[in-house]
Amino acid sequence: MTQVQSQDQSGTGRRFARVTGELPGEKGRALLERRQRHVPKGVGNNTPIFAERAEGALIYDVDGNVFLDFAGAIGTLNAGHCPPEVVRAIQEQAGKYIHTCFHVAMYEPYLQLAEKLAEITPGSFAKKTIFLNSGAEAVENAVKIARKATGRTGIVSFTRGFHGRTLMGMSLTSKVKPYKFQMGPFAPATYKAPFPYPFHKPASMTEEEYAAFCLKQFEDFLYTEVAPEELAAVIMEPVQGEGGFIVPPKSFVQGVYEICRRHGILFIADEIQTGFGRTGTMFASTHFGIEPDLLTMSKSIAAGVPISGVIGRAELMDAPQPGEIGGTYGGSPLGCAAALAVIELMERDRLPERAVEIGEHIRSYFSELQKDVPQIADIRGLGAMCAVEFADPATGAPAKELVAAVTKACCAEGVIVLSAGVHGNVLRFLTPLVITGEQLEEGLSILGGVLRRLTAPQPTIGV
Repeated sequence: MTQVQSQDQSGTGRRFARVTGELPGEKGRALLERRQRHVPKGVGNNTPIFAERAEGALIYDVDGNVFLDFAGAIGTLNAGHCPPEVVRAIQEQAGKYIHTCFHVAMYEPYLQLAEKLAEITPGSFAKKTIFLNSGAEAVENAVKIARKATGRTGIVSFTRGFHGRTLMGMSLTSKVKPYKFQMGPFAPATYKAPFPYPFHKPASMTEEEYAAFCLKQFEDFLYTEVAPEELAAVIMEPVQGEGGFIVPPKSFVQGVYEICRRHGILFIADEIQTGFGRTGTMFASTHFGIEPDLLTMSKSIAAGVPISGVIGRAELMDAPQPGEIGGTYGGSPLGCAAALAVIELMERDRLPERAVEIGEHIRSYFSELQKDVPQIADIRGLGAMCAVEFADPATGAPAKELVAAVTKACCAEGVIVLSAGVHGNVLRFLTPLVITGEQLEEGLSILGGVLRRLTAPQPTIGV
């Protein structure tokens, strides 16, 4: 895809990121005043900018600044901003019909997308798919389907997991602030089991011993917290997203999966953030050698057009009777058309393979940077789903303030990057997979410069 490149006019050697003056600029400040008057403060904003247009891995704001996007709309834009073929698909579909409501007048793009997903998702069994609007709505419906299919009520999620902001989403989500503080009571029959955190494993344990220990914790959980006969499903992010991009041991995921098989508990893979090429395969479950009974998807499915889905074993998906699942806007024609174009683009340009290259480059860069920045405590990830955790090198305490300062300083220099983790001390990387090598290198260079500056020892002044 051809991308507009910013010319270096500052003498900094930068070709893409360009910020002139304070953020927001004059136009942005005027919009920010309107935002403060008319939009609730509870709607958080990671940056103070207002976008005017975007392309590939670049965002242009209303004041003429250009940003390298390392956030990808929180993992929504694996195919990049405004891929031309996706834009064309949306335009063509909009010229035919925008909305008929699938429950009223059906349309072929819904079927085409369901057929395509049955081909590319893990599992060799017959599958069926329902399309919805958001990731949280997909989670809600996966739970409904699991309960209907099993006749059981219990749902197990994991510590540090994130599954949305609706009632069921909040109930399954682990982080209290800001997602669920003073917003209870929450949905009953939901339970949270311990999830591995390899970086924080006891020093006395090997990786294999730690994985076995975590699996034993899960087995004990089924004796101490809830009986397996009461559980409809276990829901797991193959790689935790908001929790800090935690990659669990493969043996742990497989062990939980096998326990579910043994007890008739359905395994729901929440692939809302890990799906569509981010981890180096189309879906992260493939890395762990599992075939989820149900799989939720959203975010990068349609390059920013709102659509989500639940795909699963056909007999499970058929458990609800007509009218028991669905929604007015579920599986919008525009979303289906965009998703089909995104999948074609990903397969044609081999974006999952590109994710592997991006991830290797990010991790290699920070491994080298770690020599100069001792606050870099852990570098991890799967494919391009990468994260860097920061801690005080003397005490090991989470360096939340440093990460907050880094994200702010990076934005001021033209790189948008987000934090994550229950302590807010993790930088997460969700670059569009269409980012060029030059753009990736420039963004990392800016980030590295910011980190070196913010962590440089302060000179002591003699008395």
